[in-house]
Amino acid sequence: MIGNPLSTPIARHVWETKYRLHGGEKHSEQNIAESWQRVATNLASGEDDTALWSERFYHLMEGFRFLPGGRILSGAGSGRKVTLFNCFVMGIIEDDMESIFDRLKEGALTMQAGGGTGYDFSTLRPRDSVAQGSGRIASGPVSFMRLWDAMCDTIMSTGSRRGAMIATLRCDHPDIEAFVDAKRLAGALQHFNLSVQITDAFMKAVKLDEAWPLVFPVQSLGPETHDDQIIMRRWSGSESEVRCRVIREIPARLLWDRIMQSAYDTAEPGVLFVDRINADNNLGYREWITTTNPCGEVPLPPNGACNLGSVNLTQFVRDPFTQQARVDLTEIEKTVTVAVRLLDNAIDISYFPLESQLQQATGSRRIGLGISGLADMLLMLGLHYGSGEARKMAATTMRTICHSAYLASVALAREKGSFPFFEADQYLQSSFIRALPEVIRNDIAHHGIRNSHLTAIAPTGTISLLAGNISSGIEPVFDFRYRRRVLSRTGKYETFDVVDYACDRWESEGRGKLPDYFIDARSLDPGVHLAMQAELQPYVDNAISKTLNIPEDYPFEAFRDMFEQAYNLGLKGCTAFRPTGLREGVFVAGESRVHCCNLEQEED
Repeated sequence: MIGNPLSTPIARHVWETKYRLHGGEKHSEQNIAESWQRVATNLASGEDDTALWSERFYHLMEGFRFLPGGRILSGAGSGRKVTLFNCFVMGIIEDDMESIFDRLKEGALTMQAGGGTGYDFSTLRPRDSVAQGSGRIASGPVSFMRLWDAMCDTIMSTGSRRGAMIATLRCDHPDIEAFVDAKRLAGALQHFNLSVQITDAFMKAVKLDEAWPLVFPVQSLGPETHDDQIIMRRWSGSESEVRCRVIREIPARLLWDRIMQSAYDTAEPGVLFVDRINADNNLGYREWITTTNPCGEVPLPPNGACNLGSVNLTQFVRDPFTQQARVDLTEIEKTVTVAVRLLDNAIDISYFPLESQLQQATGSRRIGLGISGLADMLLMLGLHYGSGEARKMAATTMRTICHSAYLASVALAREKGSFPFFEADQYLQSSFIRALPEVIRNDIAHHGIRNSHLTAIAPTGTISLLAGNISSGIEPVFDFRYRRRVLSRTGKYETFDVVDYACDRWESEGRGKLPDYFIDARSLDPGVHLAMQAELQPYVDNAISKTLNIPEDYPFEAFRDMFEQAYNLGLKGCTAFRPTGLREGVFVAGESRVHCCNLEQEED
């Protein structure tokens, strides 16, 4: 770090409004070192040698070497009834009013405790269908989503943080077109991110220009008739394939173009490649996933949860901006080993709003260890973000983190036991585990593993500002100088001038004009974004939150091709932002958005 830990006004503001513990003049934290000490002490409280691990956890966070998720940084040791988990996927919404309002209540309780929430609305009957029990005409899933949107607006109506939610719908749900177009109305569903669950079968139908059936389970629509066309589908909320009635058919390519056009015009919906998510899930033998946390980096089963943290890569560059610049991978390995333990401990001391969330979290012990400051790290190494050399360096770094995390989790299993849902034979057969080095697989076979999943690359907009405005997650630098507006504790906006971390270091060292490889996100071809994401995906067992920054004048045909390329590259999802003036941003001039989450909605 350069200078004081909170050397910029915006860093101080972020700490004051989001992470500082306030308890009156005598009991409020006086500096961020006291925040780190609070967190370290609390997370070490369950260890046999609490003093040792408190010291190690403090050193881990000191100087922003490791950035624990915002819920941990603000909540650990605070004495408040808040969760340390950034994100949750809520339970299955059964197609009846009691279940709908139960899930609404559970969402409110989860959000009140500090968690972002994810939902799959595919279980709700399509608009204009008749309810078997009451004979009432269904209003469709989009109408019910407005209840959640209003709830979120009420729960999070004051303060410096807004609620983050994601809604997904199957690509074969009869109301998919209404869902795709839902954000075209100004102000509609403004607290929701939207993503379409895209299946392999649908992508094949798009490629072959085939008809695509829109269907719904027969058991929810009434008795079958001899005129019904029936197909088998594993529907959301079901344990196996069920009989589904074909409501109508549309050209698959027409639906795909409609999804793409809405994403092009409004930045939503994104897409989730759900078959790939399930095929690559370490717990695929016991889970079926249909949605994610709000920013998409953690696909989760119903009632699933995950806590997050990021390695600040800028703190591991030695001799930056010189011919000798390099990344200290050995120190990264050491950092990851301690970070895995810190995140694992957070599971045991966190408050959970719902018992079902506690059971899922302690059963799988999922964590999401990721990175931040990647783009700044590359700049400090003298690398252009879009170069093959930069992607190779990024992959080497992420591979180190992934393998170190798995080895650390195996070591924890030897000490504390494997996660309860662990079934060695089936776990070792998952595609991600099979791709790990043989030595790690053998260690898992002999000793088990503490955490079902270990890596996720989240957006880190808020904690990145706290750490000196380092680049967020794996995103390129948005801009090297700009003005950013953020919420205050009173709910009003304040505006700050900010300078990118690597740029600030370069200039503070008197190095003169910025080199040509200092390039911002808007100057990069969108394909560069996909290439970087694809390079890192093999080392991420959860997922990667990544936004394709698309120029306003980018052709629609090329935009559409980018999403198909994302599928072909093996990614788990794709989202894009193209500035059109239709969406409010957090930047005074220009905007770089993580999929539908501005600074106040991000889960960190």
